[in-house]
Amino acid sequence: MLDPFGRSIEYLRLSITDRCNLRCRYCMPEDGVAPLAHGDILSYEELLRVARSCVALGIRKIRVTGGEPLVRRGVVDFIAQLTALPETPKVVLTTNGLLLAEMAAPLKAAGLKRVNVSLDTLRSERFAALTRRGGLDQVLAGIAAAEAVGLNPVKVNVIPLRGINDDELVDFARLTLDHPWEVRFIEFMPISPDLEYGSTARVPMIEVERQLQSLGALEPLPRRKSAGPARLFRLPGARGSLGLIPSVSGHFCPECNRLRVTADGRVRGCLFGNQEIDLKLVLRGGGDDAALVELLRAAICAKPEKHAIGSPEFTAPNRRMQGIGG
Repeated sequence: MLDPFGRSIEYLRLSITDRCNLRCRYCMPEDGVAPLAHGDILSYEELLRVARSCVALGIRKIRVTGGEPLVRRGVVDFIAQLTALPETPKVVLTTNGLLLAEMAAPLKAAGLKRVNVSLDTLRSERFAALTRRGGLDQVLAGIAAAEAVGLNPVKVNVIPLRGINDDELVDFARLTLDHPWEVRFIEFMPISPDLEYGSTARVPMIEVERQLQSLGALEPLPRRKSAGPARLFRLPGARGSLGLIPSVSGHFCPECNRLRVTADGRVRGCLFGNQEIDLKLVLRGGGDDAALVELLRAAICAKPEKHAIGSPEFTAPNRRMQGIGG
């Protein structure tokens, strides 16, 4: 499927829950957010039907997201069903890693290809402060377990925050010297106006790159389709790689190939937009798969040319990141 701007839409980000076992300061307020009602969340049967229709339209990669997807019971069996869909889409998962150590082997057996683990600090006290929870050791154990069972390359997603963790960027980069991981630095996207960190917390990628160069010359790596918008590099002698993702300072909208489906069944063409189409109108309204495909086509046709972050026209999304699925 091509959108109106000629982009091939082949990547689905499928949120299966809005719940999370962390309370990260750049994602949620201190008292958390009210979760969706149980009846508003799509069942696994409904999610599978959406995924099947997306595959029929040309989706070839499905990323399971949340909230934190591993907190939803039955996620391993659901992933096994996704990997068994026609055209055998590549199924990957984004997680905060707290439950990954115990679930890595079952996930691999279910057919999961890779995991992205969100981790913004390597210091226990700072982890507790950032997430309002503990568990750094659990996350590191989860990354090690994922590597051990072959969910490779493990990707570690880091959001640099000025004055918060920007003194650890070199420490994160050093991890690639000994581990075959892809450590990816992602510019902070301040899409919720009532959180502790605003646009001043963003560290531009050019500044991140300058810091990493203190470890040696960054060798550019060939662009991989699976890398998405990341510019890839390798430090001298490193086993792993580094990714730089300028979410705000460098638009990658011309290459956007994504649809997003929220846990309550709304399809979005842009992370930063507010236009949604409610798939439950078909899923719970007696519509057939052809009607579902038409709603998905409509969402593809409505994808904007680019997001408006940084422009006077920008309006913050009407959902928090945990409610969209990232």
